[in-house]
Amino acid sequence: MNKPAPPPAAPSTRPQIGLTAQLLTGLGMCVVAAPFIWLQKDPKAVFTGPVPILSQLLVGHVLALVAALASYALFRLTKESASTARTVETYARLDLRGLNPLWISIAAAVGEEMLFRAALQPFVGVWIASLLFVATHVPVYRFRKLDRATLVQAGGIFLCSVVLGFVFARVGLVAAMLVHLWIDVVGLLAVRSMLQRRAI
Repeated sequence: MNKPAPPPAAPSTRPQIGLTAQLLTGLGMCVVAAPFIWLQKDPKAVFTGPVPILSQLLVGHVLALVAALASYALFRLTKESASTARTVETYARLDLRGLNPLWISIAAAVGEEMLFRAALQPFVGVWIASLLFVATHVPVYRFRKLDRATLVQAGGIFLCSVVLGFVFARVGLVAAMLVHLWIDVVGLLAVRSMLQRRAI
């Protein structure tokens, strides 16, 4: 006699991508960036930048505040749009409990700025580095089809990358990392808030 099939398992609400994977990805980007930085004419200048470190910290925090406020305002204005819904769906795969949004943002800010700004931008320029930045986000954002929502997401990522590229070129790496960090922190906290409201 055949046993009845077990009932289907409830869908998992556990995030698919843990904090460790995010931290290792950021570290991996730093490792990939290292030889490109080493090959530059003055590798140390990548870290010291065109502006002294203390000034980078000051300017970086001011720019980060402006970027974080703009990011939050944009999220609020577009929270009902298809592109925002897809972005929330993308980041819902991350473990956003506790302080994880901060740690994930630090890993992304350090890893991506080291790779795309410090390592690649001096060789290929702001525009190509930004195109490469978008290309690496294609699997993350799961750009399935070329529709309006996809173009808005890709355009937003490209624009952020270009801005970060100019911050790196004019102010320095530390400033670019700070701006990137706070854009991501605000974005991840907004996503977490939206997911929590949906769960109620």
